[in-house]
Order: sequence, then structure tokens, then C-alpha cells
Amino acid sequence: MDQTTARPLRVAVIGAGASGIVTAIKLREIGISDIAVFEKATDLGGTWRDNIYPGAACDIPSHLYSFSFAPNPGWSRAYSAQAEIEQYLQACVDRFGLAGHFRFGQDVTDAAFDEPAGRWRLRTAAGGSLTARVLVWATGPLSEPLVPDLPGIDDFGGRVVHTAAWDGTYDFRGQRVAVVGTGASAVQVVPELQPLAAELVVYQRSAPWIVPRNDRPIGPGRRWLYRRFPPARLAVRAWIYLRLELLLGPVLLGRDERRQRLLEKLAAAYRRRQIADPALRAVLEPDYRLGCKRVLVSDDYYPALTRPNVEVVPAAVSRLRASSVVDALGGEREVDAVVFATGFRAAEPSFAGRVHGVGGQLLSAAWQTGMTAYLGSTVPGFPNLFLLIGPNTTLGHNSMVYMIESHLNYVVDAVGFLDRPGIGTVDVRRDVAERFDRRVQAELATATWATGGCTSWYLDRRGRNTTMWSRPTYRFRRETRRFHAADYVVRSGATTASASPPPAGR
Repeated sequence: MDQTTARPLRVAVIGAGASGIVTAIKLREIGISDIAVFEKATDLGGTWRDNIYPGAACDIPSHLYSFSFAPNPGWSRAYSAQAEIEQYLQACVDRFGLAGHFRFGQDVTDAAFDEPAGRWRLRTAAGGSLTARVLVWATGPLSEPLVPDLPGIDDFGGRVVHTAAWDGTYDFRGQRVAVVGTGASAVQVVPELQPLAAELVVYQRSAPWIVPRNDRPIGPGRRWLYRRFPPARLAVRAWIYLRLELLLGPVLLGRDERRQRLLEKLAAAYRRRQIADPALRAVLEPDYRLGCKRVLVSDDYYPALTRPNVEVVPAAVSRLRASSVVDALGGEREVDAVVFATGFRAAEPSFAGRVHGVGGQLLSAAWQTGMTAYLGSTVPGFPNLFLLIGPNTTLGHNSMVYMIESHLNYVVDAVGFLDRPGIGTVDVRRDVAERFDRRVQAELATATWATGGCTSWYLDRRGRNTTMWSRPTYRFRRETRRFHAADYVVRSGATTASASPPPAGR
């Protein structure tokens, strides 16, 4: 490791995706420049660097999927493609002069809290080490691809690829291709592979709810208006937010069954318009309530499935053989390539196995009964550690950029508090964290994710929802607007001070 990263840091940030980038921007705004952002890859971008599969794009409209403080009036489409979002993130780094803060190719393999020093000690895969007063873990929930541990996967002689680790050198033209999964990445990649493949087999464990995307170009006249008259762009951003929040928010939280049934009818009508074959339409009809899994947006997925070279298998994959895929119903199909569109390890991330808190306790051990953090950010026994988009802060309907910015309000305010004279560390009180977790889990117990009759990546292997936020998004922004020292044990040197209890209801 070079000398610039070996010296002590005020803040070490792990991950150079959207969360890591905005962390550096916001800390610089309050005058903290002693920051390093560690990234295991060779470039920034996170999710939008890694997901380069054909058709990769955001399913939230562009003007809301961007930082409020760094608008982009020049988005080319209503829904931005991967490359344009990656370019936007790079432009933000350039605009705010952050290039010198990134440490690429440095995978942090171990983080341990040094109690006497009140600092985090980090080690990298290259053998380097450093210390930081504050550790911000900003890798997010969509950073570890999930490849099913299928029997025979090592024996398969063809090409195996995950959508989040795409092999751009492989030519799918004329190949027999299996796509495993029917989630957000599958509905984007299938329409792109269908014209190329000789045969395309889509393995569907459960049918997704799909609604029209209504994607379209944003013309030069409108882009000119957004540049010259910012209130127009702000009005569009506000409209997108309110439409998503008011339309789907109450449905997902289990508070509006009438609206849920109306949306289900509209989605079923869309399915009928797109698919003439009643047998195929029946296979593609979800058997759970809308919102239990992420509601997908697509204009071309259903039409792709109607093409003569496509077969939908309504079953999970049970194993691979040397040149074939075997499904749970016993069917076997010869294929040349397998594409796993199977998502990420969001509910049980592996990074928890390399973070050691007070007494050497692993974060994974603290989460042995389920991942949890106060306001999705802090865990008892792990002082001065802040998670960004941690447990129970993911959304199923609105912009994660909104949540990232909200979370940063809290983290930046906490770092500012730590800069006060005499303040050493902050460690969230266990009773505060446990009360918060009980509240969140009680609210999630009545949400559609729990009552809608499905299983999803939102749940861990115990069936506990460790990912989703349990209230409207504006409530998250309100709850994370300020850092409240009363919720924490505040330590300074050898002295310990516990502030007065927080107000009832927090």
C-alpha cells in the first residue's frame, strides 16, 4: 500500500458506488478532506460498473435516480441505461474534484476496532494496513452476486455467466441459452438475448408482476428546457417521487388492498394485451399478491417470450450436467450457455464476516439471528461504524438515491458530532437499537412482503425481512435528518458518558 493510504485517516469509506461517492462529496462539504474511498475493483460505479449485461438500465425514471444536489438536465431517456448512469457518476466525481480520494484495487479484507486507540484498523488483500477514526461501509445490498449452489455446476462444459459479472467476449449468436431467474435483470436481458440465440429457455420459479415501462427518448427541446429553467426539472422530479410513493407505497406496506387489487387488474390486462396465447399467459400469471416481490417494469419482456425460439419452463433448476440443464419437474434440455439472473446476497452479506467490533466480536456473529442496525446504520458494539443502505433501508418502489441522500444526512451529522472537542467514539445503545428493530419488524409483519404469499430475496434464510424499510420514504428522511447523541454511548478517552434517554416513540 502506498504511503498516502498508510497514514491515519479521519474517515475510511468502503465502496466506490453511488453511496461511497456521495459520502465523499458530503464530507468534503463540511470541511473534512482526510477521506479515502477503498474499492476492490479498478474503477468507480458500483452496481452501474458491474451490471453491463445487454439491456441493463434503471427501473426508476432518470430525473429521480440522480443526486438532488447534482442534477443532470441532459438525460437522454425517461429510464437511463447502465452506461449513462455510470457516466453520470464519473461526472459527479470530476465535478466535485474527488479523484484523489479513491484507492482502486484495494479490497478491504479485515476491519477491527482498536478499543484503546478508539480507531478502526483495516487490512487489504494486498497486505496493506491503515487506521481510520470513522469507518463508513458503503458497499450496499447489490454488490455480491448470488450464484445458486447447484449440483453439477462445476461439470457443465458450456459458458456460465451471472448478469452482475457479465462476459462481454462471449458470442450468444446461434447458441442454445438458458436464463435462470425472472427478476429485474432477467426482464431486461431476455429481450436482448432472444434475437441472438438459436434457442432461449427461461427458467421461472415464480412469475413476476410486470407493468408497462413506457420508456421514451427525452427530446432536445425538453432537455433545453430543463437546462434553462430548472424549476421544470424539479417539478418532474417531484412528480415522479410522489407518483411512486402514493401509488405503490401504501400497497407494499399492506395498507391499501383496494388499490392493490386495482393494480393487479391493470397488470393482468397488460399481460392479456401482450400475450395472445392463453397457455403461455397462464404460465406467466403470478400466484401471489402484487408487491410481495418487486413489481417489474418492461415494455419488451412479454413480447420476447412469445417468439418461436423461446420456451418458458415454470420450474426451478435442480442441477446442471455436462451439456444440459435439469429442472425440478425432471425435464432436461441441452444448452451451450447458462445465464444466472439470480440477483444478490442482499439479506446476508458476506462482508459481515470481516468486521470485528468491541472484544473482537464479528458483525456476522452479532447478526446470527438476523441482520439489523439502528436506522439501518449503526450496530451496538461497533463504535464509529456507519453502514450506508444497511439493514431495512431498501425500497421496492422508489429511488434508492433518495434513501442514500437521507442516510448521508445522518452519517455526516454524526461525523460532525465526533469532531467536537473531547468526543472520542459513539456506540449506539443496545436498548435503542433493539427497540428500533422491534418496531420495524412489527411493521413489516403486516406488509405485503410478509403477507403476499411469496418468498423473495428480501427475506433471509430464517424468513426474516432484513432488507426493506417499513414506512413511507419521507419518514426515513425525517428520522435520519439529525444525529441524536442521546441514542448513543459517547466515549472520550477514559471517561464514558451516556446521554439522557431519547424521547418516547424514537
